[in-house]
Amino acid sequence: MRKLLVVLAIIFTALAIIFSALPLDTIAFLPIGLAMVFCLLLLKKSLVNQKKLPNILLLLCVVSSLFVLGKSLLVKDQVVKDSKFEKEKIETKKEAKKELEELEKDLE
Repeated sequence: MRKLLVVLAIIFTALAIIFSALPLDTIAFLPIGLAMVFCLLLLKKSLVNQKKLPNILLLLCVVSSLFVLGKSLLVKDQVVKDSKFEKEKIETKKEAKKELEELEKDLE
């Protein structure tokens, strides 16, 4: 039972670290929560001299959860109006209109 918990705790802790690095926002809390549950179960099933790995994994889970929480609270997504793109868009429309007018004149 302990070996299964070790494997699951390591897998979900690795997923938690990966998800916290990706821009998934609060979806990263799902593997973090599962990893914490497995780490706590592993900590409970371990003997006194076997508690080093569960403590390290639990610490990694806590750090990744703090990272995700800080990222979601402190980083604000802003949409900035791109005036250069808007100008190019207007110019492209004008050019397309001129080309259509030239084609109409050629057909007549």
